[in-house]
Amino acid sequence: MRVITGTARGRKLKEPTGMAIRPTTDQVKEAIFNICQFDVEGRRVLDLFGGTGQLGIEAKSRGAAEVVVVDQSREAVALIRENVRRAGLELTVRQADALSFLSGCGRFDLVFLDPPYDSDLVKNALDRIKTFDILSKGGIIICETRAETELPELEAPYRRVREYRYGRVKLTTYTKET
Repeated sequence: MRVITGTARGRKLKEPTGMAIRPTTDQVKEAIFNICQFDVEGRRVLDLFGGTGQLGIEAKSRGAAEVVVVDQSREAVALIRENVRRAGLELTVRQADALSFLSGCGRFDLVFLDPPYDSDLVKNALDRIKTFDILSKGGIIICETRAETELPELEAPYRRVREYRYGRVKLTTYTKET
């Protein structure tokens, strides 16, 4: 695992031990940032199910103004903090229940949702993002799921934009129309 580009380019990140955390592969991470490449610099970014923190770290390395990484697991938060240190970047790392965090977190321009695959967390997070209206106008949500996972349409002004498949992984993008 490494930072692909930006100010921390090439920095190696610590990988998790065991199977409790499933890091995004470099191929999928590169695809994620190809999708949002013009929507990172100067933006406020949320990496909601942080795991290793690599999506938030990559966003900060690419010029995001502010990045918040959230994970419920104490072990994951320790790993995220170690990876932030290795990357030499400043991010906000919070140990919190992801769904509860959304109720008072403010607005974000870019949201990454990559929860454990065999859960309803991504659907529940999308519902809460809509309910609490945390996405700024023109903002983007990028969800990583198993390829066979069906994600819902959202009510206006939110809209599902596109799905991308990378083997067993699917990326689904949403936006909030202006």
